[in-house]
Amino acid sequence: MACQQPFFNPRLPFTGCIQGALHEGKTITVTGRVLPGCQRFYVNLQCGSRGNPDIALHFNPRYDESKDVVICNTMQHSKWGPEEREYPASMTRGANFTLMFLVNRDSYSLIVNGAHFMEYLHRLSFSRVDTITVDGGVEIQSIAFSNPAVTSPPPQPGYPVHPHSGQRNRTKSHQSKSGPKTPPQWCNATQAFSAAFCAQGLFQTPPPYTPQPSFVVPYKNIMVGGLYPGRNIIVQGVVNHNADRFYVNLRFNSGVALHFNPRFDENTVVRNSLLKEQWGPEERKGGMPFYRGQPFTMTITCDTKCYRVMVNGVQMFSYNHRHFLLQQIDILEVEGDVSLSSVVF
Repeated sequence: MACQQPFFNPRLPFTGCIQGALHEGKTITVTGRVLPGCQRFYVNLQCGSRGNPDIALHFNPRYDESKDVVICNTMQHSKWGPEEREYPASMTRGANFTLMFLVNRDSYSLIVNGAHFMEYLHRLSFSRVDTITVDGGVEIQSIAFSNPAVTSPPPQPGYPVHPHSGQRNRTKSHQSKSGPKTPPQWCNATQAFSAAFCAQGLFQTPPPYTPQPSFVVPYKNIMVGGLYPGRNIIVQGVVNHNADRFYVNLRFNSGVALHFNPRFDENTVVRNSLLKEQWGPEERKGGMPFYRGQPFTMTITCDTKCYRVMVNGVQMFSYNHRHFLLQQIDILEVEGDVSLSSVVF
């Protein structure tokens, strides 16, 4: 169930199943465009699709009031509860948007265009939510689902668990302290693992007696299905007290689509790509949102034209795609002076 595929370009009104229902750590990402003449639209997370089901979260931007506003509410036993209103709407008419719902233990985190928008406390158990509906003055490009990564897949022949190469870039502006100059030749990870892991349910929520997952650094895992617009990668951890550098790589068979490399010895975050065994031009602007000894939550959102990176609820960086075959990008790596507590994709 954790391998649910996105809905692409659905017709409205739309009703879709959320396979496996909601659980803590799951994200739903809706990408689309608000129509120029839109008065209202909504996204509902609800408990079933027949009759008049309970609605755990009603997300309702309105453009026909004195001020643009988003109204959130819950309907239980056919009765609406008290409204929660947020100004401004943050999603303008005629503009594209990315809306992410992150399921927490006590609330939904609502993230709009890579920036934290609001928290909505649970009024109904999120485990009952198994349906998403959308309607109104909006075009939807995709509705995507991500689950917490429970554990790393077992190593396979020809697929090393942790590549090690001490080489740096031969140029002065090397990419990372321990990053490889030439990436290893991976087998096609998606084809090799997707059917087996989905069929065997190895990514499903573990039973109560299973030990808590361990996110050992260096960390590497397969993102089954690769990337697509609307997919999110959420990395949580703590920077080491004596940190020099760490990096997050989004890899494909023969290169690195996104190398995200906080460098504390230079007080900057370097972004780059390794294509055809060559590093491209570095991007360094945008500040340094990480601190030695401090926890962080980093969200990488894949959009149609770029990656957007949010750190601790604030959008910090955007990075235009240099490798455009997104489904080929199916390997996530984290390495360096950092400890991980959670990885969700």
